[in-house]
Amino acid sequence: MMKTYRFLLAGLGNIGRNFLEIICNKEAVLRDRYGVKLIPVAVTDSSGALVNANGIDAAAVIAAKQNKRTLASLSGAVAGMNALDALAACEVDVVFDATPVDLKTGGIGLELTRKALQMGKHVVTANKGPLALAFQELAALSDLSDLGKPGLRFSGAVGGAMPTINVGRSDLAAAHIHRIEAVLNGTTQMILEMMANGTSYDEAIREAISAGIAETDPTLDVEGWDAANKLVIVANAVLRQPTTLADVSVTGINKLRADEVRAVRMLGERMSLLATAEWTGDSYKLTVAPTALPETHPFARLAGQAMAIRYETDIYGTQALTTYEEGPVGSSAAMLRDFLDILRNN
Repeated sequence: MMKTYRFLLAGLGNIGRNFLEIICNKEAVLRDRYGVKLIPVAVTDSSGALVNANGIDAAAVIAAKQNKRTLASLSGAVAGMNALDALAACEVDVVFDATPVDLKTGGIGLELTRKALQMGKHVVTANKGPLALAFQELAALSDLSDLGKPGLRFSGAVGGAMPTINVGRSDLAAAHIHRIEAVLNGTTQMILEMMANGTSYDEAIREAISAGIAETDPTLDVEGWDAANKLVIVANAVLRQPTTLADVSVTGINKLRADEVRAVRMLGERMSLLATAEWTGDSYKLTVAPTALPETHPFARLAGQAMAIRYETDIYGTQALTTYEEGPVGSSAAMLRDFLDILRNN
């Protein structure tokens, strides 16, 4: 029997737009394999919102964004309407959050996630800001604390398509995790690779920005905060250790010299920005720091912007995951995966 889910999509940047495309392309798979039909009834971007209880023309929205047009330019859109307004203006079953990351306040994503869960709506987010800043609060409102509450999923916020959270929470059931090692920032991987090949730090940054690999302001990446916030989410969600950013020791790559990185390469090792969680007997010690990995380490062979995580456990041995993704499609696909996981568990 077909079941219809009406949804709100907040954010139409690369992740949100690609998510809409995936939903359209996978319509038959969702119908035939899962008995599900997803209907967008509200979409928002920074210019406004488009709300229609009978469903929105996703193809028209996708085309507008591909042509660099704002949502407010479409017929029927309401300029200035934000995601919270859109949530109040229509009846939805699921909220998908692909709004920009705000690691200072959580931004509209935190407000939206909190409100939707309070209203009993499922939430899927690719936005790490709300989770890094308010994980325990949001978990208490969701099925992460009580199976009778609405679902909250966020695998796309930590490692794109790599099922970092899913494996840690579900596939390592009942395990004690002794140690986690992870490379969670592809931008620093590329910068360090350029530095190992003889490029200065400053020039590597310029090249990364020019190529679209790094943001115009790469501070969060190169100072280690992006990786640290992802580690905070892993600590809360997988290790079940209430954690904030203040609990993580963070050292970025911005103080490294190119000759230091080249020297590591000459020894047959690779410099990576490594995030670790180490069991100390009563809690986990959390660190993010540039680390020279020996050539025998599996992460030393990661290519380009590839990311990885390795769990060392008591009963499952060591489990490792890697992912190589160009662009945001992996994070967009993870949102669909998370939605289907909510259906299986609610």
